[in-house]
Parts: sequence; C-alpha cells; structure tokens
Amino acid sequence: MFDAPPFRFLPGEYRVRRATAAWEHAGCARLRRAVFCDEQGIFDGDDRDAIDAHAIPLAAIACVAGQPEVVVGTVRIHRDADGMWWGSRLAVHADYRRSAWLGSALIRFAVGHAHALGCRRFLAQVQEANVPFFVDLHWRTLRPTVVRGRPHRLMAAELAHYPPCPQPDVALYPAARDRRAVAA
Repeated sequence: MFDAPPFRFLPGEYRVRRATAAWEHAGCARLRRAVFCDEQGIFDGDDRDAIDAHAIPLAAIACVAGQPEVVVGTVRIHRDADGMWWGSRLAVHADYRRSAWLGSALIRFAVGHAHALGCRRFLAQVQEANVPFFVDLHWRTLRPTVVRGRPHRLMAAELAHYPPCPQPDVALYPAARDRRAVAA
C-alpha cells in the first residue's frame, strides 16, 4: 500500500475585490474575528467599530475551478472627513500566510483602489511586527503610536508606487512555487 503524507489543496486562482455579496461580508467579518479576537486577542469577541458603517471591505477570495469559494484575506478602506484615506483590519487566514504575496496583493489593491477614488494620501496604523513588510511595499513611518495597548506605527503609502485601480475586482494567479502541494 502506498502511504503518502496528507497534502493541503492550494487554489490556482484568487480574486481580490470589493466585498459585495452577503457571504463575502460574512467571510470578511469571520476572518477578522479569527485574527484579531481569537488569534491575537486584541479585541474581546468582535472587532467591529464605527468605521465599519462607512468603510469599503475588500476580500481576497480563493477560487475552486474558477468559482469564488472562500474569503482568505481582507482589509477595509475608508475616507475620513479630511479626504484622507485609511486602511485597517488587514487579515490573512493562517493557512494562506506561507508567502507574503496575498497580503501584499490586498495592500496594493486597497491603495490602488483608493487612489482611483481620489485618494491623495493613504495611511494605516501598522503593528510593529509588520513594519518591515510595509516598508518593502513602499510605505514610510510617520511616527510611533500605540493602539489598544500595542505598539504600532502610523505609516503612509508612497502613492507613486500604487497606480489607480478603478476596477472593483482583479484576478491573481500565484507563481508556480506557491501552487505546488504543501504538506499539511
């Protein structure tokens, strides 16, 4: 008998888009709770706040046979009263963090989409551990800050590196190295 180790399926296509369907909104909310409440313990039970009432939720969706299947990443963007845009609640499902490309795709889409909607400055409060990742994506630190008792940095995206992305949906096909079967 052949005894093979279990392998985890990795989709060959992802969609990054504005969440519009009820299942996409529910998937984004579920993922945020899993990351910010259960995993990191930043919030107790739910991470929703007043910003959710006017934010644009974005979802990274794994596709199976070309059909959207499950939300595996999310971020929300919103414009404040001064016309400045913000990104927050960036989360990627633990099973999809093996490579940084999904998180960077969400960031690129978020900033590019806001840029297409008139953004002239895009900011985020980034957890200290994620600062090098954002620096690699052409963000700069404005100042250290503390959010919910944890060290963060207020950072700004260098918009010249984020061309406007007016379409509400983009397809992503991971590199061959990311599509190979990975032992569970």
